[in-house]
Amino acid sequence: QVQLVESGGGLVQAGGSLRLSCAASGRTFSSRAMGWFRQAPGKEREFVATIDWSGGTYYADSVKGRFTISRDNAKNTVYLQMNSLKPEDTAVYSCAARKWGGGGTLANMYDYWGQGTQVTVSS
Repeated sequence: QVQLVESGGGLVQAGGSLRLSCAASGRTFSSRAMGWFRQAPGKEREFVATIDWSGGTYYADSVKGRFTISRDNAKNTVYLQMNSLKPEDTAVYSCAARKWGGGGTLANMYDYWGQGTQVTVSS
């Protein structure tokens, strides 16, 4: 069983930055792919970014060039650095872990989920 705890959300003005963190329990973190997803009110959950076991990354087009996903295996933590934030980035952001090392863009590819952290971007 893997437990994921997100932190770092909050209220920020458009153009600002936030860094989200996701701390994972367990001893197999380094072999797992991790992902970030978000869900805005009244909308479906959408993929944001993924990082595989080797550090390879992939992003949604809507955040490419503004967001950066990274991982620190020594700390069992994955990060999402969000720059140049826009009001349309407002959502609950959740991290997720796969049983496997390959990254994924679909929510049903992930086996464990955190509770989420609210990000609100004001205009």
